[in-house]
Amino acid sequence: MGRGARVSRGGWSRRRLVGALAVAALPASAACGSTPADETPEKSPGGSGQASPKPSPGPRPLCLGTYTSVDGGGTGIGLATYDPATGGITGAGTLTGIGDPSYLAVHPDGRTLYTVNEREDGAVTAVRLSDRKILGSRSTGGAGPCHLSVHPSGRWLLSANYTSGSVAVHPIDAEGALGERTDLVTHSTPAPGPGQEGPHAHQIVTSPDGRHVLAVDLGTDTVYTYRLDQRRGTLREVSQARTRPGAGPRHLTFHPGGRHAYLANEVDDTVAVCAYEPATGRLTVGEAQSTGAGEGTNYPAQILVTADGSYAYLANRGHNSLARYAVEADGARLRLLDTVPVSGDFPRQIAFSPDGALLFTANQRSGTVSVFRVNADNGELRLAGEPFTSPVAVCALPL
Repeated sequence: MGRGARVSRGGWSRRRLVGALAVAALPASAACGSTPADETPEKSPGGSGQASPKPSPGPRPLCLGTYTSVDGGGTGIGLATYDPATGGITGAGTLTGIGDPSYLAVHPDGRTLYTVNEREDGAVTAVRLSDRKILGSRSTGGAGPCHLSVHPSGRWLLSANYTSGSVAVHPIDAEGALGERTDLVTHSTPAPGPGQEGPHAHQIVTSPDGRHVLAVDLGTDTVYTYRLDQRRGTLREVSQARTRPGAGPRHLTFHPGGRHAYLANEVDDTVAVCAYEPATGRLTVGEAQSTGAGEGTNYPAQILVTADGSYAYLANRGHNSLARYAVEADGARLRLLDTVPVSGDFPRQIAFSPDGALLFTANQRSGTVSVFRVNADNGELRLAGEPFTSPVAVCALPL
């Protein structure tokens, strides 16, 4: 959830809500999880659970996003390691000097970490993981950037400005550093959806085949498809897919088959299966489906699909659960199986470990990160020990 001026259900602006919530393939030594000699790590014990794929040996890096400008927030990017066998997390200090690093992404070569600076004067920052050197920041040209991703080519960083409803492109050099912005596109049409005063870009991702870039806009109830000119770093709109009015789309993820995607709708508390045409980039949004949250207030946050395309998981903020779906008909259908409590409050973001054996949830209100073991046979989730404390946890990125 970004921190723009949009009034969500119940009349709370995003900035006001965040303030209230705040109260409430590298070796570990080469990345954000290495433990400084002058830091005393804190351990979150793992637990027993279902058998999972054989984990990589030794501890792995974990980077944690937060807000630094709210009461009870963090002081920078949280650094930790996790045990692939048990799911236990060990704290390893903080990378300071970066303001409001609320969402994180890593370069395909694993050498550079990127973060948004979710502020009125939005920016993106690059960090070299081997020595944690900050490689510099660049303006996104908008306010409240809340999501970013790296194009599969590794040459372009894509970011979404929530408050100003725009998406930006920055070049990435051979060292992982960012150049000056090459494009900025504001979502001017269609008109804002019910209850919205303007566009609110919430996510920007690349299609599995790398041909198109898709931007999810909560304010206009639209997913925009662009072609990225990989020589100039510019975006050209080729298609728009509209949800039903007032859905408030937030997060999209693709099925590995590349012909279907799944859309989490924050405002009307639904999820939808989308058909996707790789050749044209056209997305068609299907019927709204249940999030498994029942009648209470709930804001779906993020949806993920297993690497084999068999199961999908949706983070439910409010219901404080992970909904598990069976993916059927080669990706064309989701069937709700159950929900599992996250053992935390307000799961803002979820992520798989690289081997898919663990699922991490960043729980914003409780300031914790929960880890689940993923059963490879049936997709069931089992909590792996006690949640790890991390102030205003809004992103957990296992490497």
